[in-house]
Amino acid sequence: MAPTETPPPPTPTFLRLSYPAPRVLLVRMDRPEDLNAMSTTAQREMDAVWKWFDLEPRLSVAIITGTGRAFSAGADLKEWNDSMSDDADPKNRMGNAPALKPLSRRLGKKPVIAAVNGLAMGGGCEFVVKCDLVVAAEDAYFGLPEVKRGIAAIGGALPRLIRSIGLQRASEFALAGRNATAQEMFQWGIVNKVVPREKVLEEAVKYAELVAKNSPDAIICTRAGLRQGWETASVERAVEWTLEKEFAELQRGDNIVEGLKAFAKREPRWKGSRL
Repeated sequence: MAPTETPPPPTPTFLRLSYPAPRVLLVRMDRPEDLNAMSTTAQREMDAVWKWFDLEPRLSVAIITGTGRAFSAGADLKEWNDSMSDDADPKNRMGNAPALKPLSRRLGKKPVIAAVNGLAMGGGCEFVVKCDLVVAAEDAYFGLPEVKRGIAAIGGALPRLIRSIGLQRASEFALAGRNATAQEMFQWGIVNKVVPREKVLEEAVKYAELVAKNSPDAIICTRAGLRQGWETASVERAVEWTLEKEFAELQRGDNIVEGLKAFAKREPRWKGSRL
Protein backbone atom coordinates (compact mmCIF):
# COMPACT_ATOMS: atom_id res chain seq x y z
CA MET A 1 0.00 0.00 0.00
CA ALA A 2 1.23 3.49 -0.82
CA PRO A 3 2.12 5.55 2.27
CA THR A 4 -0.41 8.23 1.33
CA GLU A 5 -3.78 8.36 -0.40
CA THR A 6 -3.13 11.75 -2.01
CA PRO A 7 0.13 13.05 -3.51
CA PRO A 8 2.08 15.56 -1.43
CA PRO A 9 2.51 19.12 -2.69
CA PRO A 10 5.71 19.84 -4.65
CA THR A 11 8.66 20.85 -2.47
CA PRO A 12 11.43 21.65 -4.97
CA THR A 13 13.53 24.14 -3.01
CA PHE A 14 13.50 23.50 0.74
CA LEU A 15 11.79 20.36 2.01
CA ARG A 16 12.39 16.65 1.51
CA LEU A 17 9.54 14.29 2.45
CA SER A 18 9.72 10.62 3.39
CA TYR A 19 7.82 8.01 5.42
CA PRO A 20 10.03 6.30 8.05
CA ALA A 21 7.19 4.26 9.60
CA PRO A 22 3.51 3.53 8.96
CA ARG A 23 1.35 6.67 9.31
CA VAL A 24 4.45 8.80 9.95
CA LEU A 25 5.64 11.70 7.77
CA LEU A 26 9.24 12.95 7.96
CA VAL A 27 9.74 16.55 6.88
CA ARG A 28 13.40 17.45 6.40
CA MET A 29 14.52 21.06 5.97
CA ASP A 30 17.25 20.70 3.37
CA ARG A 31 19.21 23.89 2.89
CA PRO A 32 22.33 23.03 4.91
CA GLU A 33 24.58 25.61 3.24
CA ASP A 34 22.35 28.31 4.79
CA LEU A 35 21.72 26.47 8.08
CA ASN A 36 18.22 25.65 6.83
CA ALA A 37 17.20 29.29 7.00
CA MET A 38 13.72 29.89 5.63
CA SER A 39 13.10 32.10 2.63
CA THR A 40 9.62 33.23 1.63
CA THR A 41 9.52 30.39 -0.90
CA ALA A 42 10.48 27.91 1.82
CA GLN A 43 7.69 29.16 4.06
CA ARG A 44 5.18 28.62 1.26
CA GLU A 45 6.38 25.03 0.88
CA MET A 46 5.99 24.46 4.62
CA ASP A 47 2.49 25.90 4.63
CA ALA A 48 1.38 23.64 1.77
CA VAL A 49 2.89 20.52 3.38
CA TRP A 50 1.25 21.05 6.77
CA LYS A 51 -2.16 21.66 5.21
CA TRP A 52 -1.81 18.50 3.13
CA PHE A 53 -0.60 16.50 6.15
CA ASP A 54 -3.70 17.41 8.16
CA LEU A 55 -6.00 16.26 5.34
CA GLU A 56 -4.11 13.09 4.37
CA PRO A 57 -6.03 10.12 5.90
CA ARG A 58 -3.07 7.72 6.00
CA LEU A 59 -0.86 9.98 8.14
CA SER A 60 -1.23 10.53 11.89
CA VAL A 61 1.98 12.21 13.05
CA ALA A 62 4.86 14.13 11.51
CA ILE A 63 8.52 14.66 12.40
CA ILE A 64 10.45 17.76 11.40
CA THR A 65 14.25 17.86 11.32
CA GLY A 66 17.11 19.54 9.47
CA THR A 67 19.98 18.49 7.22
CA GLY A 68 23.52 19.19 8.38
CA ARG A 69 24.58 20.90 11.59
CA ALA A 70 21.43 22.99 12.00
CA PHE A 71 17.79 22.30 12.71
CA SER A 72 17.03 25.78 11.41
CA ALA A 73 18.57 29.22 11.79
CA GLY A 74 15.12 30.77 11.35
CA ALA A 75 14.21 33.41 8.79
CA ASP A 76 16.55 34.12 5.89
CA LEU A 77 18.07 37.39 7.14
CA LYS A 78 19.73 38.05 3.78
CA GLU A 79 16.34 38.08 2.09
CA TRP A 80 14.92 40.13 4.95
CA ASN A 81 17.71 42.69 4.61
CA ASP A 82 17.14 42.94 0.84
CA SER A 83 13.43 43.46 1.41
CA MET A 84 14.24 46.48 3.58
CA SER A 85 16.32 48.30 0.96
CA ASP A 86 15.28 51.77 -0.18
CA ASP A 87 14.29 50.59 -3.65
CA ALA A 88 12.22 47.60 -2.39
CA ASP A 89 8.45 47.72 -2.21
CA PRO A 90 7.49 48.18 1.48
CA LYS A 91 4.48 45.93 0.92
CA ASN A 92 6.85 43.03 0.24
CA ARG A 93 8.94 43.37 3.38
CA MET A 94 9.64 39.98 4.89
CA GLY A 95 8.58 41.16 8.33
CA ASN A 96 5.08 42.13 7.26
CA ALA A 97 2.18 40.06 8.58
CA PRO A 98 2.37 36.91 6.40
CA ALA A 99 -0.46 35.65 4.27
CA LEU A 100 0.21 32.20 5.73
CA LYS A 101 0.95 30.92 9.24
CA PRO A 102 4.36 29.32 9.85
CA LEU A 103 4.74 26.09 11.82
CA SER A 104 5.29 28.23 14.93
CA ARG A 105 1.68 29.46 14.61
CA ARG A 106 0.15 26.43 12.91
CA LEU A 107 -3.46 25.73 13.80
CA GLY A 108 -3.40 22.16 12.49
CA LYS A 109 -4.95 19.13 14.13
CA LYS A 110 -2.25 16.42 13.99
CA PRO A 111 0.88 16.25 16.18
CA VAL A 112 4.35 17.25 15.02
CA ILE A 113 7.57 16.05 16.67
CA ALA A 114 10.74 18.14 16.45
CA ALA A 115 13.96 16.16 15.95
CA VAL A 116 16.44 18.92 16.76
CA ASN A 117 19.72 17.83 15.20
CA GLY A 118 21.63 21.07 15.80
CA LEU A 119 21.17 24.78 16.35
CA ALA A 120 17.59 26.05 16.50
CA MET A 121 17.62 29.82 16.35
CA GLY A 122 14.95 32.45 15.80
CA GLY A 123 12.09 30.95 13.83
CA GLY A 124 13.71 27.52 14.19
CA CYS A 125 13.46 27.83 17.96
CA GLU A 126 9.88 29.06 17.63
CA PHE A 127 9.07 25.90 15.65
CA VAL A 128 10.37 23.82 18.56
CA VAL A 129 8.27 25.69 21.13
CA LYS A 130 5.12 24.93 19.10
CA CYS A 131 5.84 21.23 18.48
CA ASP A 132 4.07 18.55 20.48
CA LEU A 133 7.15 16.50 21.38
CA VAL A 134 10.83 17.41 21.11
CA VAL A 135 13.94 15.22 20.86
CA ALA A 136 17.21 17.17 20.89
CA ALA A 137 20.84 16.34 20.24
CA GLU A 138 23.18 16.72 23.19
CA ASP A 139 25.05 19.50 21.40
CA ALA A 140 21.94 21.30 20.09
CA TYR A 141 21.31 24.81 21.28
CA PHE A 142 18.38 27.17 21.11
CA GLY A 143 17.90 30.90 21.03
CA LEU A 144 15.75 33.88 20.14
CA PRO A 145 18.47 36.31 19.03
CA GLU A 146 16.08 38.65 17.22
CA VAL A 147 16.57 41.45 19.77
CA LYS A 148 20.26 41.52 18.80
CA ARG A 149 19.31 42.15 15.16
CA GLY A 150 16.77 44.90 15.77
CA ILE A 151 13.90 42.48 15.18
CA ALA A 152 11.48 40.71 17.56
CA ALA A 153 10.52 37.05 17.88
CA ILE A 154 7.00 37.59 16.63
CA GLY A 155 6.41 34.12 15.16
CA GLY A 156 4.28 32.91 18.06
CA ALA A 157 6.81 31.69 20.65
CA LEU A 158 6.65 34.58 23.13
CA PRO A 159 3.18 34.00 24.64
CA ARG A 160 3.61 30.25 24.38
CA LEU A 161 6.93 30.36 26.23
CA ILE A 162 5.26 32.15 29.13
CA ARG A 163 2.70 29.35 29.41
CA SER A 164 5.39 26.67 29.20
CA ILE A 165 8.24 28.05 31.33
CA GLY A 166 6.89 31.14 33.12
CA LEU A 167 7.29 34.89 32.64
CA GLN A 168 10.67 35.43 34.29
CA ARG A 169 12.44 32.53 32.59
CA ALA A 170 10.87 33.42 29.22
CA SER A 171 11.96 37.04 29.72
CA GLU A 172 15.53 36.00 30.44
CA PHE A 173 15.59 33.86 27.32
CA ALA A 174 13.93 36.30 24.91
CA LEU A 175 14.94 39.75 26.20
CA ALA A 176 18.60 38.87 26.68
CA GLY A 177 18.64 36.93 23.43
CA ARG A 178 20.86 34.32 25.04
CA ASN A 179 21.31 30.73 23.92
CA ALA A 180 20.07 27.76 25.92
CA THR A 181 21.54 24.27 25.78
CA ALA A 182 19.52 21.14 25.10
CA GLN A 183 19.91 20.17 28.76
CA GLU A 184 18.52 23.54 29.89
CA MET A 185 15.55 23.17 27.56
CA PHE A 186 14.99 19.70 28.98
CA GLN A 187 15.03 21.08 32.53
CA TRP A 188 12.60 23.83 31.49
CA GLY A 189 10.19 21.28 30.02
CA ILE A 190 10.51 22.29 26.35
CA VAL A 191 12.51 19.19 25.37
CA ASN A 192 11.29 15.65 26.13
CA LYS A 193 14.54 13.78 25.58
CA VAL A 194 18.22 14.62 25.00
CA VAL A 195 20.24 12.04 23.07
CA PRO A 196 23.49 11.81 21.08
CA ARG A 197 23.20 13.56 17.72
CA GLU A 198 23.28 10.31 15.76
CA LYS A 199 20.27 9.01 17.74
CA VAL A 200 17.99 12.05 17.34
CA LEU A 201 15.97 10.87 14.37
CA GLU A 202 15.80 7.31 15.64
CA GLU A 203 14.32 8.45 18.96
CA ALA A 204 11.89 10.79 17.22
CA VAL A 205 10.65 7.92 15.05
CA LYS A 206 10.14 5.80 18.18
CA TYR A 207 7.94 8.53 19.66
CA ALA A 208 6.08 8.84 16.36
CA GLU A 209 5.44 5.09 16.20
CA LEU A 210 4.05 5.12 19.75
CA VAL A 211 1.60 7.82 18.72
CA ALA A 212 0.77 6.48 15.26
CA LYS A 213 -0.34 3.05 16.49
CA ASN A 214 -3.29 4.66 18.26
CA SER A 215 -6.71 5.60 16.90
CA PRO A 216 -6.41 8.46 14.36
CA ASP A 217 -9.59 10.01 15.80
CA ALA A 218 -8.37 9.70 19.38
CA ILE A 219 -4.99 11.26 18.52
CA ILE A 220 -6.66 14.36 17.08
CA CYS A 221 -9.20 14.62 19.90
CA THR A 222 -6.56 14.19 22.62
CA ARG A 223 -4.25 16.74 21.04
CA ALA A 224 -7.14 19.19 20.72
CA GLY A 225 -7.83 18.86 24.44
CA LEU A 226 -4.18 19.46 25.28
CA ARG A 227 -3.90 22.44 22.95
CA GLN A 228 -7.10 24.04 24.16
CA GLY A 229 -5.79 23.83 27.71
CA TRP A 230 -2.47 25.39 26.66
CA GLU A 231 -3.83 28.18 24.49
CA THR A 232 -7.02 29.22 26.30
CA ALA A 233 -7.45 30.84 29.69
CA SER A 234 -10.09 28.54 31.18
CA VAL A 235 -9.29 24.88 31.79
CA GLU A 236 -12.95 23.93 32.14
CA ARG A 237 -13.92 25.79 28.97
CA ALA A 238 -11.15 23.95 27.13
CA VAL A 239 -12.72 20.66 28.21
CA GLU A 240 -16.15 21.83 27.07
CA TRP A 241 -14.85 22.92 23.64
CA THR A 242 -13.17 19.56 23.08
CA LEU A 243 -16.26 17.66 24.20
CA GLU A 244 -18.53 19.72 21.95
CA LYS A 245 -16.35 19.45 18.85
CA GLU A 246 -13.66 16.74 18.57
CA PHE A 247 -15.08 14.24 21.06
CA ALA A 248 -18.57 14.54 19.59
CA GLU A 249 -17.14 13.69 16.16
CA LEU A 250 -15.03 10.88 17.60
CA GLN A 251 -18.17 9.23 19.02
CA ARG A 252 -19.82 9.26 15.58
CA GLY A 253 -16.90 7.45 13.93
CA ASP A 254 -15.90 3.84 13.30
CA ASN A 255 -12.66 3.92 15.26
CA ILE A 256 -14.27 4.14 18.70
CA VAL A 257 -16.37 1.09 17.84
CA GLU A 258 -13.30 -0.77 16.54
CA GLY A 259 -11.18 0.10 19.56
CA LEU A 260 -13.77 -1.08 22.05
CA LYS A 261 -14.46 -4.31 20.12
CA ALA A 262 -10.75 -5.11 19.82
CA PHE A 263 -9.96 -4.40 23.48
CA ALA A 264 -8.04 -7.32 25.08
CA LYS A 265 -8.73 -9.53 22.04
CA ARG A 266 -6.66 -8.33 19.07
CA GLU A 267 -4.88 -5.34 17.59
CA PRO A 268 -7.43 -2.78 16.35
CA ARG A 269 -7.69 -2.08 12.62
CA TRP A 270 -8.04 1.68 12.42
CA LYS A 271 -9.57 3.72 9.63
CA GLY A 272 -8.55 7.22 8.59
CA SER A 273 -9.79 9.91 10.93
CA ARG A 274 -13.21 11.51 10.42
CA LEU A 275 -12.18 14.55 12.46
